[in-house]
Amino acid sequence: MTDDKHYPKPGDLIEIKQGCYDHWALYLRDGYVIHVTPVDEEASSLSASSETKLIRKAQVKKELLKDVAGDDDWHVNNKYDCHRIPLPVEEIIQRAEEWIGSIVPYDVIGSNSEGFVRKLRYG
Repeated sequence: MTDDKHYPKPGDLIEIKQGCYDHWALYLRDGYVIHVTPVDEEASSLSASSETKLIRKAQVKKELLKDVAGDDDWHVNNKYDCHRIPLPVEEIIQRAEEWIGSIVPYDVIGSNSEGFVRKLRYG
């Protein structure tokens, strides 16, 4: 877990520090998050490093935050709230749950994990 005293609320954006890369998830409730993971089984992470294969597809998954973060530090980071008004929490959750199991486009620059959860929170 993290040493951050702010435990997530439904609809919060979670930033997970994975070395030089940040992975993002959206907190649902009861310890679960929604996030994107690589479709290619040979790709171990959605890392931006040059050694990682270019991933073009990702699957949307609902998993426990503790399993997604593992030993990595994480914190709530609703950094866009100063520029955008989040959708109502129940709408965020409903929109997120509709994506579970879907395959979505992925690229490190544009359609990445942060962009995916940002769209769920703000529309």
